[in-house]
Amino acid sequence: MRMPPEPPSRNSGMQIAVFRHRVSEILLHNTIYDVVPVSSKIAILDARLPVKQAFNIMHDEGLALVPLWDDGQGTVTGMLTASDFVLILRKLQRNIRVLGHEELEMHSVSAWKEAKLQYYGGADVAGMQRRPLVHVKDSDNLRDVALTIIQNEISSVPIFKSSTDISGIPLLNLATLPGILKFLCSKLQEQPEGYPILRNQISSIPIGTWSQHTGRASTRQLRTSGLSAPLITCLDFLLEDRISSIPIVDDNGSLLDVYSLSDIMALAKNDVYACIELEQLTVENALELQYQVNGRRQCHTCLSTSTLLEVLDQLSVPGVRRLVVIEPMTRFVQGIISLRDAITFLLG
Repeated sequence: MRMPPEPPSRNSGMQIAVFRHRVSEILLHNTIYDVVPVSSKIAILDARLPVKQAFNIMHDEGLALVPLWDDGQGTVTGMLTASDFVLILRKLQRNIRVLGHEELEMHSVSAWKEAKLQYYGGADVAGMQRRPLVHVKDSDNLRDVALTIIQNEISSVPIFKSSTDISGIPLLNLATLPGILKFLCSKLQEQPEGYPILRNQISSIPIGTWSQHTGRASTRQLRTSGLSAPLITCLDFLLEDRISSIPIVDDNGSLLDVYSLSDIMALAKNDVYACIELEQLTVENALELQYQVNGRRQCHTCLSTSTLLEVLDQLSVPGVRRLVVIEPMTRFVQGIISLRDAITFLLG
């Protein structure tokens, strides 16, 4: 439902506080079963699989992350992600011996996880440290589930069953921010007039990351990249800033595309990563490889004059994980609003 935007209000702080309280009430009174399909398929990989085979499976199945099963412990003990693939490529291409190309066919995922801790454990790379698997229970309310994802800076979290069933597998599914936001939007749409903040323009709301050109304060710097920039620099930004994507712009700062951390999986097809020099690969080269593997895709955008409701509606669409805020005439990148930004704002 489209509603006319509200001009900035001196009472917006109170509106936001009231709105967040109502959002929390909705999420507190609903559980994971309200967002997870009763019957669904979830991929799980054996931690003993060779690294190369695991990443090939992830690419073929279109997975950016997958739970890891430890047969010895009889449970899910970790997650294999696109970030792991990036870290492996960085080590391979920078001639720091962790796993050689041939060893990717022999070394298990669990061995890589141990090597990752050894080489990155003391560095501030994607929050790397040994810790128990972050998970939630199927009895947890949606607010706690969302906070678990946000506070641990992860994209999804395994849902463990409160009691084991005949299969003995404790994993029910994965909880994700898109599923939670879609459920929440359906609730808000039932009575949108009851939430006046939804009509406010995003330019008047503390949400997302914004360019310094807009005069808005952001807790983190808005990263952009040009087509000729080295891909490795782009990947370093993604890992170090703990963000999932970077807008790709032309010399005038106008949006051309978006490079996401999950796009790196395109290099797993036919072992392309083994045939290239990552240090020589540009962002443009990487995007071309992505197009060849998965086809061209739409850049999802919004305007600074878009309302909060319009932004939440767009982000609740399956596959839309972020919106780039652009100027309507020039497509100059003004900011970016991710799913994480939206949920963080909603929960305060």
